[in-house]
Amino acid sequence: MTTKGPAAATARAEVRESIAAKGHTVDNARAVAARLDAAFAAGDLARTPSMDLYLGDLRRALEQDDGERLGGKSAEAARFILRAIDRELDEA
Repeated sequence: MTTKGPAAATARAEVRESIAAKGHTVDNARAVAARLDAAFAAGDLARTPSMDLYLGDLRRALEQDDGERLGGKSAEAARFILRAIDRELDEA
């Protein structure tokens, strides 16, 4: 079910901006997760089973211990998952 309206369009645009932003993929991924959580909480976007799966995968890729830096495999996994989120975004 695709959510329609200006709030949904704004949320999708902001998520896509974060996905495409210059900077470290891990930081961009955290911004995407936070923006999607806010959009779901506000009712601007509807959760889909696929989106929930992708966000869960993204959160696992971003897990870290205190003081640990993420990069390499975490960044590669985040890039892959962000592409999936981008494709699913129009269904949310």
